[in-house]
Amino acid sequence: MSQEPAYQTIDVAGGVPIKAWIRGVSIEDVAVKQLHNVARLPCVRGWVAAMPDVHWGVGATVGSVIPTVGAIIPAAVGVDIGCGMAAARTTLTASDLPENLRAVRAAIERAVPHGRTMRGRDKGSWENPPAPALEAWQGLKPRFDAITAKHGKIKHSNHLVHLGTLGTGNHFIEVCVDESDRVWFMLHSGSRGVGNRIGTYFIELAKRDMRQHLANLPDEDLAYLEEGAAHFDDYVEAVGWAQDFALTNRRLMMGAIVRAVQAVPGIPPFEAGLTAVNCHHNYVTRERHGGRELYVTRKGAVRAGAGDLGIIPGSMGARSYIVRGRGSPESYESCSHGAGRAMSRNEAKRRFTLADHEAATAGVECRKDADVIDETPGAYKPIDAVMRAQRDLVEIVHTLRQVVCVKG
Repeated sequence: MSQEPAYQTIDVAGGVPIKAWIRGVSIEDVAVKQLHNVARLPCVRGWVAAMPDVHWGVGATVGSVIPTVGAIIPAAVGVDIGCGMAAARTTLTASDLPENLRAVRAAIERAVPHGRTMRGRDKGSWENPPAPALEAWQGLKPRFDAITAKHGKIKHSNHLVHLGTLGTGNHFIEVCVDESDRVWFMLHSGSRGVGNRIGTYFIELAKRDMRQHLANLPDEDLAYLEEGAAHFDDYVEAVGWAQDFALTNRRLMMGAIVRAVQAVPGIPPFEAGLTAVNCHHNYVTRERHGGRELYVTRKGAVRAGAGDLGIIPGSMGARSYIVRGRGSPESYESCSHGAGRAMSRNEAKRRFTLADHEAATAGVECRKDADVIDETPGAYKPIDAVMRAQRDLVEIVHTLRQVVCVKG
């Protein structure tokens, strides 16, 4: 008797099928419609894979893996190019942390620019970038100069002043404790202002270049750049650079977090990076699957090749996981990038009260004000259900519970 596959297959009229790891988790009708639109694109091959955290997103569905031949869809990659996670295990144990973690949170908040002012202005940038950011920028700048020599509109963006900064929204920094009471640092961020500028710019170029085809596209945001077209190679170079910027950004923040916590009075000397992970979940890369060279766009999905370490965070009050990929060919060696939103930010603000948020984040040193209600745990899918739905994609290596959370 054959075993039922872990995924559901959704047939798409006029397109490739969708393989969706959604058993036991919800999926919105608008997200299904978005997946159908992507599956009908002529450049998409094989099938589209939907992860258990799948939900509607701007441009393309969050929690989807899109394989294309000879083309890339800039809006599927999105504007937070290279957004992803980093985590580092330390030699600290839970007993080494102070009973009141407010000083730890304050030290991290001072070390890493984040968030916005009350008037919505960016306060998550450097007035005077520190030496690590200046040094890292020198390594990134030559390629950036070459890109902007051809595309000057990208040049005047926040790059150096955002290098080593967190951002806003669902970006975060956490101090966590694993199943052995070992302390971890974990963070979520991407390519910041410069990635946004690159993404927005090339999305508009793709729309302009495909204007004659837009009537045949199911969604104009799915305009794609084809190999051989005027801007294809430039986009590949720019998106690759932004992904490198994002990796560097997370590395710099992790270093700043370690140094900040090391200076907190009462915390014993420690080392970090015994196990370290730094992975994208919004990116495009060239990979070989099923004997064919493909451009694989992971929009809210993590590479989970056999042996690959990845990070699947829960919400502010739920567990997170360090995982090892099983290398499933059916998911293009991918897994979810988190729990996934269960509702929009506006719906979360309507549905949950400050008292709800305080109860859901009990025991976590974090913001408990009205401005983070849209990030409250109830706004996300249950992480346990998401993990059950993808047992064939990853194995759990470490289970983390957060004790400190800094929100962008």
